[in-house]
Amino acid sequence: TNDIGRRMNEHKNDVIDGFSKRYHMHKLVYFEEYNRPIEAIELEKQLKGYVRAKKIALINGLNPTWEDLSESFI
Repeated sequence: TNDIGRRMNEHKNDVIDGFSKRYHMHKLVYFEEYNRPIEAIELEKQLKGYVRAKKIALINGLNPTWEDLSESFI
């Protein structure tokens, strides 16, 4: 997204149909910023291929308390 605050607001208020709305997942525990959209898309595809344990290890490495990082954007 080019506006993380808007996107988090959409997810937290269940505006967007999908995973976060269906499973009531509203915490942002991991994100990366890129200058070029193609780089972000490539990372997203790579992350989707990771097994759950690898995704959890990635989050734990950068946000071990699983703090909701969206608070600084809304």
